[in-house]
Amino acid sequence: MKTPDSCERDGDVVRVATAQFFSGPDVAANTELCAGYIRAAATAGAQLIVLPENSNRVRDYADRAECHEHSEELDGEFVTGLREACRATGIHAVVGVDLRADTAPEVWIASILIGPDGEILHIHHKTVLWDYEYTLFTPGAEPLEVVDTAIGRLGLLMCADGIAPDVPRVLGTLGAQILCNSLNSRGPDEVRVHVPLRALENHVWHISANTVGGPADAYPWMGGSQIVSPRGEVLGAAGEVQEALVWADIVPAAADDKNVPGFADIMGWRRPDLYGDLMTPHEGLPVASMLGPVDPEMPAKPLDVATLQVSWFHNQDWTITRALGQIAHAARRGATLGVLPELFCFRPGEVAEDPAAAALVSRRVLDTIRQSAREHQLWVVVHLVEREGTAFYSTAYLIDASGEVAFTYRKTHLDAAETGWASAGDTIEVAHTAIGSIGLMIGNEVWVPEVMRLLTLRGAEIVAHPANWDRREAPDMAATERTEENRVHLVSVNRLDSPAKVGSQIVRADPFVPGQPIALMRYPSAQWTRYGFEEQLLMRLDLRESHNKMMGYHLDPVGTRQPKLYGPLLTEKA
Repeated sequence: MKTPDSCERDGDVVRVATAQFFSGPDVAANTELCAGYIRAAATAGAQLIVLPENSNRVRDYADRAECHEHSEELDGEFVTGLREACRATGIHAVVGVDLRADTAPEVWIASILIGPDGEILHIHHKTVLWDYEYTLFTPGAEPLEVVDTAIGRLGLLMCADGIAPDVPRVLGTLGAQILCNSLNSRGPDEVRVHVPLRALENHVWHISANTVGGPADAYPWMGGSQIVSPRGEVLGAAGEVQEALVWADIVPAAADDKNVPGFADIMGWRRPDLYGDLMTPHEGLPVASMLGPVDPEMPAKPLDVATLQVSWFHNQDWTITRALGQIAHAARRGATLGVLPELFCFRPGEVAEDPAAAALVSRRVLDTIRQSAREHQLWVVVHLVEREGTAFYSTAYLIDASGEVAFTYRKTHLDAAETGWASAGDTIEVAHTAIGSIGLMIGNEVWVPEVMRLLTLRGAEIVAHPANWDRREAPDMAATERTEENRVHLVSVNRLDSPAKVGSQIVRADPFVPGQPIALMRYPSAQWTRYGFEEQLLMRLDLRESHNKMMGYHLDPVGTRQPKLYGPLLTEKA
């Protein structure tokens, strides 16, 4: 981490700004446009402004050679002009610039942090490129850094860097207080999912600046620039239609307290001891055969999945009976796999009150569910309390159609409520079964990007997720993101009484199809059930789709990972 001579700012309020606009082919005009926004932000009292990706020039290049010819150098007109603007106004600026290397035709997509004295404090080279960018640019490969400045610790990322979880997660573990994200995005998922979620899951401030508008050629740049708090509150938003400058007052040090009351320590509940595969080259992992486009000779792998949306109601026996009815009904409808919600047969808080009693009930329920699975020839995922000696575990069981327990998963990431009664599991594995390769995830582990990432690397084709949504963003952002960033089907089945008051959800690992609208290339489709109603969603998923990791013609958000950059993910919280 880069550190200045002195940095005393605990509790200091900092005004930050974001600007969105469209940069055309005239570099001189773009320089003045950006300098104007820097001056306007300073006039508004901002100490930091974030500007979009490739603010220097629109990318209208035919090939790498033309891209190199028109891209910038650090001592060129554009960067020099912005350094002068920062020096004149005394403001920090983060700006996206396409920078050419000395050797043609190499060009990096760069984010440059300029200090209030006009000096360049840091340059980040974008590590994950969006689709066509792989035909023009070179992915960054330098170690990721957090820069300690007079206004806070800043982490720089760019657009597709945030489509995948790795870069923002590394910056979070390195102690970033503010993520500065320069975008050039036409996808709706940036403003709806990536930007707010990366703030929430890392408990950091997140400032995004996107291009907006542009030529009317089928799909405009989306805008949607935002200033988001560590709790996911949008403090400033520029909209999705027009050029704008917005600002907000933040307290960077608020990002240092990672403890969310009643939930978890966002960094403390991580399990770096389990994350070794995040640093392993892909060729050494089961996912190797699933990267890139699917083998055209691979046959379809249909799996009919049902959400068995039922949970405690009136009393335990009645609840169990209703679950058995759900199993029978799913089997009659032709389902192969059914998933029950988190601790479905217990009242909220009941397990924590008496885990020993809950474990006894769980043994009886497990036997009952096994009998029902055998009777109806249905695979079932059920989440219960497991006891081994004096230890209790929050455990998900995969029961096969013969009623045998085919696989168990002891929850590895425990929240504040669970640490009082449960011991953490110590493995994250995938069950390779006759019906497919199935990963299990429990409850609020959906907020931990490492869990589904590891299941993906270990070959999961589908993840079954007994859930109890804690807030609306859990299905709308976190669960959606887990499929988008991993291209794996996710079946989340929610309790009827969940705090979020939303239903269950199945997110599909949509395959990329040439000619798709850009929104469909990026944003996975989903289907839902209603809240508080024992509604059963039956959906046929093709597990073959999880073998197609492409998000476009060139981007595989799993295969383009650079494990050598992710070493900080293996470090414990200080």
